[in-house]
Parts: sequence; C-alpha cells; structure tokens
Amino acid sequence: MPDLSGIVKAYDIRGVVGEQLDEALVRDFGAAFALLVKPETPSVVIGHDMRDSSPGLAAAFAEGVTSQGLDVVSIGLCSTDELYFASGSLNMPGAMFTASHNPAEYNGIKMCRAGAAPVGQDSGLSEIRDTVEQGVPEFQGQRGSVTERDVLGDYAGYLRGLVDLSGSRPLKVVVDAGNGMGGHTVPTVFDGLPIEIVPMYFELDGTFPNHEANPLDPKNIVDLQAKVRETGADAGVAFDGDADRCFVVDERGEPVSPSAITALVAVRELAKEPGGTVIHNLITSKGVPEIVAEHGGNPVRTRVGHSFIKAEMARTGAIFGGEHSAHYYFRDFWRADTGMLAALHVLAALGEQDGPLSSLTQDFSRYAASGEINSTVDDQVARMLAVKDAYAGKSGAEIDELDGLTVQLPGGAWFNLRPSNTEPLLRLNVEAADRAAVEALTDDVLGLVRG
Repeated sequence: MPDLSGIVKAYDIRGVVGEQLDEALVRDFGAAFALLVKPETPSVVIGHDMRDSSPGLAAAFAEGVTSQGLDVVSIGLCSTDELYFASGSLNMPGAMFTASHNPAEYNGIKMCRAGAAPVGQDSGLSEIRDTVEQGVPEFQGQRGSVTERDVLGDYAGYLRGLVDLSGSRPLKVVVDAGNGMGGHTVPTVFDGLPIEIVPMYFELDGTFPNHEANPLDPKNIVDLQAKVRETGADAGVAFDGDADRCFVVDERGEPVSPSAITALVAVRELAKEPGGTVIHNLITSKGVPEIVAEHGGNPVRTRVGHSFIKAEMARTGAIFGGEHSAHYYFRDFWRADTGMLAALHVLAALGEQDGPLSSLTQDFSRYAASGEINSTVDDQVARMLAVKDAYAGKSGAEIDELDGLTVQLPGGAWFNLRPSNTEPLLRLNVEAADRAAVEALTDDVLGLVRG
C-alpha cells in the first residue's frame, strides 16, 4: 500500500514529477476523484497550467475519470480561477493541474466539487487518498468520453460584467505574469478596456526563467517595480504561476499590502450591498475589520486557508473575503478566489478618481506590519508554549488560539504565531502602530521562538 501523506496536502496534491507524482498515480487519483463525485454529476471539467508535465498529467487524470464512467470536459490551458469559473458556470466538479509558484520540477492537482466548492482534507481529499492507497476498484460499465471546450472568452466576459470600467480614465498598467498563466488570461480579460497594458514575462514557460512566480516574495517584484517607475505607469500588477493571486504596486513602485487591497475591495462590495458580511483571516491587518465596520459591514474573522474562508463565506452568506497571502474570494464568483477580479476592482477604483494609487490606498493602510517571518525550530509545541507563557503574564494581554497563538497587547499591537503543517517552522506575523513598535515586538517574540 503506497503512503501518499507526503504529497496529499491540506488543500491539494503536490509533489516532484517523476519522483512523487507520475501519470500512473495521477490516473488513480482521477479514478478516485470520479468515485467521490459520481453520485453528484455525470461530468468533470479539467484544466492545466503551462508546466511541461501538465498536459500529460491532465490527460492521465482524465483517463482515470472516464475509466469510472464519467465524461470529461477538457478546457486545456487555463488559470486556476478560470477552472473555478468553468466549475461554477458549467456546474461540474473540476481538477486543475498546477503547482502554483513551486519550482519547475513540481506539479499538483487542485480539485473542487460542482460550483467550485473546495475539496480539502475534511471535504473529500482524505477519501481520495484512502481510495488510491487501498487500490481503486475496477468499473465494469461503459467508459466516459472526453470533449474539448474553450471557456477563456466566457471567463473574461463574466469578470468584466462584475466590474464596470466603462467610466474609468485611461490607465497605464504594468503586468508581470511571471511566465505563468496570467500571460494567457490577461490579454483576453483586458481586451477593450481603457487600460494600456505594459506586459512583462507573458511567455508561458514552466521553467520560470526570469523569476519565481511568487509575488509575495519581495525579490520577485523588483523587475515590476522598476518597470512601473521607468514607464510612468499608474500601477503594477503581478500574478503567481497559476494566476489565482495578484499583488499590486503603486505608481511609485511601492507594494500595496494585500490587507489594503482587501479593505478597498470590501468597501466597493459593501457599496453594492450595504450591511454585507466580509470575511478576513486572522493575519490580515486589524485595519480590515475596522474599515469594514466603518462602512456598515459585518467583519468576520477566520482561520488561514481557503477551505476555512470558503466554508465561512457559505455559512454567513458573505459577499467577499480576503487573506494576507493575496487570495481574494467573491460570492459572485462561487465564493472562489480570483486575483484577476480583485485587480479589476483596484483598477476601477483608481480610474474613477483623479489621484494616484498611493493616495487611494493610503486610506486603507493604517498600521505597520512585519510580513511573515519563518523560524526553523526543533519542537513547535514547546516553542509555542514558551511564547504563550511569556505573554500570559503581561498586563492587559489577550490570548486566543483560533489558529496558532494570537496575542493582542495594550495599545493595539498584536502578533500571531502559527506552526507550518508541512515543515518544522513557526510563522510569525506582527502588526503595530509604527515600524519601530513592529521591530521591537518582533525582536521580543523571535527571541523566545529561537531561544
């Protein structure tokens, strides 16, 4: 019996192609996925990114699905949010082949049920793993068929229908696709809009020859920042490898935090639906719930991770949700995450007024933050307990353990310390009134974490 615990993660399947993941195994995953969703649907939609291994793996998965009697709709090259669009608009379960921003030797599978509902460890992924480990049962009936369908135009039209840019002033925007799927989707989505795109690294190349397709790492947006300044652009947008996350820089080339983007988009969504609920994970700036409440909305805090965000959106009927990692979720997009739609909102907000993006986003950026700081530790539990014990004795400190350890301090500063699920790491995020306060608190907590 194979042990798949190393590649079946909390929300997806991911591993090194040829060592942990091959077409034979992926065929079994396809068959197991078909068994999971068979009671609900006759068809599954499948898409893939630009990695060299993706077409072959997607075809193997399709073979597994059809071996269990279900049909496959193949949409070919696509972004992850385009796959979610297909799942939602066609009302089919889906599978996306991508390893997002991981290096070229990796690949993986993100799966969803019909309507882009997430499949994670608690919602079917553990069952899929168990089925493959124990051996997929043979199906004696008729095999399913595979048909091809292009949904890029429908996806682009749907997004443009959710954000009105018709009244926008002309904008110049640098877009860094990182040789990922943004190079495929951006030209179609932005076609006909009053936006001049300055493209960077739009060539699809799963070896990522220019930089890692992870815009949250500051070194990967250096080229974008320079190009924005060089061209005098109004803004810059960077996408990750599968283009489901977007990161924004202003006209000065300065990064705009995902928390500020969350607050900005939340205000726009609340203008359409006053009193609506907005989800934010516990690492977003405390400015997010403040701004949501000030605009008449209902902020709801949740754990980090898309399955928690989507579940809470379903429970509360939330109109929007945002994470510190630049994932943005929209009720009108089947509660799925789409960086492209968030980018359109930012550009619409910018184009509706005459000021620069730095002035617009300043209203949504209230506090200084550390960003995520990782520490390798021998004993996650012991280090977490040491930090908890140290702060439990401080006057006025409030502690909760919704997701790791969150400590609120008098004066408004706070930090969250969480263990990684897959590595011997503790992840620290700190926020305070100014940079000096952030650095002081960061030094104090890291002193306890790192001994």
